[in-house]
Amino acid sequence: MTDIAHSYVVASSKNAPSLGRLCGYAAGHPQDAFHLPARRTSVPEARKRVIALLREWGAAQHVRDDVELVVSELFTNAVRHTDSEKVGCELALVGSHIRIEITDEGGPGHSAPHAQPGSVDKEGGRGLFLVGALSESWGTRPGDSGRGRVVWADLPYAAASL
Repeated sequence: MTDIAHSYVVASSKNAPSLGRLCGYAAGHPQDAFHLPARRTSVPEARKRVIALLREWGAAQHVRDDVELVVSELFTNAVRHTDSEKVGCELALVGSHIRIEITDEGGPGHSAPHAQPGSVDKEGGRGLFLVGALSESWGTRPGDSGRGRVVWADLPYAAASL
């Protein structure tokens, strides 16, 4: 990971897609953002970065597992269902929650993600059911640039036991 630059300036989620990596603290709350090319091969890299970050933050194993799964599902959706060149990921620890934001660049006919009826028993389409089951809340909003979308999820946070 020689392309990673550390900084103590924290960017808002609207800047996440344009960042190589940003790490810092906003009002005592850890926060990190990075972007990767919108390719299938970037999904494992996103998972790896998120797990390393959560270890630095001292997250419990079950929190790392849940956040890894949610990031994987949302990042995969951004790669598969948009015409993005890059996908942004931002995590922030605020109180007893971790906020995950995945930002894409959209594309023609880009609509808000939604769980497909009857998709629980199908090979694909279960990702958003998993996101909903693991998150205390989740949703979408238009990208701050006017293009694309931000999909966010709030998950409960717990520190690892010493």
